[in-house]
Amino acid sequence: MLKGRSLIEPGNFSQEELEGLFSLAEKIEDDPSYLRESCRGKLLAALFFEPSTRTRLSFEAAMLRLGGSCLGFAEPGSSSAAKGESLADTIRTVSSYADAIVMRNPKEGAALLASRFSSVPVINAGDGGHHHPTQTLTDLLTIRRIRGTTENLIIGFCGDLKFGRTVHSLANALSRYPGVRMIFISPPELTVPEYIKEMLNKEKIPCGEAERLEEVISELDVLYMTRVQRERFFNEEDYIRLKDFYILTAEKMQGAKKDMIVLHPLPRVNEIAAEVDSDERAVYFRQAKYGMYVRMALLASVLGAV
Repeated sequence: MLKGRSLIEPGNFSQEELEGLFSLAEKIEDDPSYLRESCRGKLLAALFFEPSTRTRLSFEAAMLRLGGSCLGFAEPGSSSAAKGESLADTIRTVSSYADAIVMRNPKEGAALLASRFSSVPVINAGDGGHHHPTQTLTDLLTIRRIRGTTENLIIGFCGDLKFGRTVHSLANALSRYPGVRMIFISPPELTVPEYIKEMLNKEKIPCGEAERLEEVISELDVLYMTRVQRERFFNEEDYIRLKDFYILTAEKMQGAKKDMIVLHPLPRVNEIAAEVDSDERAVYFRQAKYGMYVRMALLASVLGAV
């Protein structure tokens, strides 16, 4: 189905293909032995030009659980990029060693560029503030698995919506589902980019904006919290002023629906108080585990193991 295909942004795969991935991930969760050893002899190159915990380790765990192997680097200083090698040359070289490449890079468009020079599939693990499609797959699978559907939901995105690539990717993907409404909650300096608003308007997706979480939390079926990303700011004073603008507390959760779920792509800093972790609606650590399952499904599909 997806053999040999690259994943640069969520729109690269059709709805039917996404549903197939989610069904496969659910089979893997229900039966841990399913597809075990299916990628024996295959090699995944993980090229992380930016720090990562969940994305990098979940991809490595996924490949190892499928019976494959991994190589790569966790920061650019350990690669020839530190010597000035171009991304194109790095990709040409690495694609001659591996069967697939997963890459995170701080520059928007880097994954698309890499796919044009690679002889093997490229999976985008985040390109600056642009896209993070496998996090989107993780988010959709989590909503589907816990809420039972990805349709007819009110989703609130809260925090850094300007630089939040996970927000941009998920909003794009959710626009395909009927009955979805979105509410963007942010300070004026971190509002969602105009191109996202224009895309949603074109797709006739009902949207709203708010500055205070307390004003809208009672309406939400899904609350997607994000951290204010220090690495995206050029001005340290702006970061300090905005970093604690939103903090989700147990008191604020009292105003939410009993079946609302709280997602977060992680890592968190201060935006979700530790006291919220014990609330059964806080599913962000389950979300992290779903990331491994959906990446197993993706790798098995791209490498032709299913």
